[in-house]
Amino acid sequence: MKIIKWLLAAVLLTIIGVVVYITLIFNPNDFKPEIVKVVKEQTGRELQINKDLSWSFFPTLGINIADVSFSNPAGMKPAQMLMVKDVVAEVALMPLFSKQVKIEKLSLDGLTVNLVTDKQGQTSFTGLSKTDSKPTTTEPAANSSDVSTQPALDQLDIGGISVTNAQVNVINQQTNTKQEFDLNSLTLGRFSLGKFADLQYQYTATLPDMKISGNGKGQVKLAADFGLLTLKDIVLNNDVAGASIPNQQLATSITTNIAINLKKQQLSMNLASLAVGSITGDGNVDIDYGAKVPSINAKLALGDINLNEFMPKASTTESATTTPQNTASNAPEVEPDLSGMKAVNAKFNLTVKSINIDKLKTENWAMQLNLHNGVLDMKSLTADLYQGKLVASASLDGRNKVASYRFNEKLSGVQVRQLLKDAADIDILSGAVEFDVSGNGRSLIPSKLKQNLIAKGDFAVTDGSLYGVNIPQMIREAKEKLKGNFEAAKSEEKKTDFTSLTGSFNMAKGVVNNPDLAMQSPLIRLDGAGDANIIDQSLNYKLTTVIVGSFKGQGGDEDLKGIKIPLVISGTFSEPKYALDTEAMFKGKIDQELDKAKDKLKDKLLKGLGNW
Repeated sequence: MKIIKWLLAAVLLTIIGVVVYITLIFNPNDFKPEIVKVVKEQTGRELQINKDLSWSFFPTLGINIADVSFSNPAGMKPAQMLMVKDVVAEVALMPLFSKQVKIEKLSLDGLTVNLVTDKQGQTSFTGLSKTDSKPTTTEPAANSSDVSTQPALDQLDIGGISVTNAQVNVINQQTNTKQEFDLNSLTLGRFSLGKFADLQYQYTATLPDMKISGNGKGQVKLAADFGLLTLKDIVLNNDVAGASIPNQQLATSITTNIAINLKKQQLSMNLASLAVGSITGDGNVDIDYGAKVPSINAKLALGDINLNEFMPKASTTESATTTPQNTASNAPEVEPDLSGMKAVNAKFNLTVKSINIDKLKTENWAMQLNLHNGVLDMKSLTADLYQGKLVASASLDGRNKVASYRFNEKLSGVQVRQLLKDAADIDILSGAVEFDVSGNGRSLIPSKLKQNLIAKGDFAVTDGSLYGVNIPQMIREAKEKLKGNFEAAKSEEKKTDFTSLTGSFNMAKGVVNNPDLAMQSPLIRLDGAGDANIIDQSLNYKLTTVIVGSFKGQGGDEDLKGIKIPLVISGTFSEPKYALDTEAMFKGKIDQELDKAKDKLKDKLLKGLGNW
């Protein structure tokens, strides 16, 4: 027992001796002038420690640092790059003797960082790095098999971490902008290896055109071998407000669980719930960030999406509508930089219950995307729309300075009238459409997209109508005028029914050429060719109409049957204009009558000769 008492006494005396030595002999304030001098010599900046450093002892060994600042380059405003109001670090003393670190308290209050870019382009970091001017000696890399992956500590225990009133200001005097990030609070509860600790934070950020506020909470655990970091039940909430934000405000929320394999450098994220405005969903993301080119594999399922909530509202003032256009017209157009597409490989599967943009309504979206070596490949895109189906594929090659693309799209069984009305406010055609188009092009500059697009395809519309024109009525009216009857025609609906409308097309330099338009109905046959300019949305068609049925029951007869009547379509997509060539119709009627007269004369001559 005496031996144990003597051992305890020896340990106690040792601790007391260390405390006395640190207190009386080792005064940290003695080193303040030397620290300030070294910082000045190495950086040319001023380091100020305005209050004395103080120790705290048993049962914890701690140090308090207060009122510290580090300057920006001379003449820069604000003058201080970094300011700290108060820092407290306390470590349990006894566990240190057995290679165990128990941090009882770690707190930081009143941190302010001012990162400035002045009008000459100098920044707060200018002059801090001198490694560029000094030769460096490259040490041979240690063999990975010789490096121990085990932590040097037997145990790590942190009683808690607290960060309060931290602020980062990013000031650009060249653009006269300021961005402010405020970490109002960040707290980590008692943290031990292999055990979950509570984590909470709250922040705000002020940018030139918006303000962001957010908070989060969850639990974090670091494995005892430092190989796995786990974040459980993480909830992240953010609110964004600003004039450029749809409806001036947008709320987002994420609930997730994250596992990070620090040894294999892999991250796995399960999105239990995701909300962006009214959009909700879930999914998972796997990231391998240890490879030379990181890879991402993501699956996301979203509910109903109403994109109208995210569209900017049209301005009601003339200045608001004209000024941006003038600015944009003066700005040079440049190709977007897609070099970042080479920095990551990704696979992305997305499903969406429905998408509504403007009046356009679609359902059951499914998309598969692959990004590899700078090429974005949309292997499949399917959706239901207007009682039909969309199937598409496309790719975007971003490896060159000018991007190139290709696509293939098919519509099947789509009721085209409502689609055109909702998508482009055009009421020109109805029926069930089959549409197939493939194309390719180069350049993503908006003004060149239509000009550089090369495409070809075909279409077929069944059991539909052309709206804005009643071709049989136009023919009847023209016939009556030829007879001298100029009375007002009976008003009828401007619609031409047909059983089929087919054709093929080619597109180049913004013009769609349709060489074989053909329409069939019980009354007429129509065929011909024409162009549609998608840049100025103009139409130029020259068609031929042939009457094959009877107008009887509709106020007409069959005396024009078989006559070819030219029909011209001009105007625009939204306001097409139809015109019959009555002169040609009149000539056709005369030729028809002459042919009949010739046939009758021939019959009489043959009959007369037979009587001889």
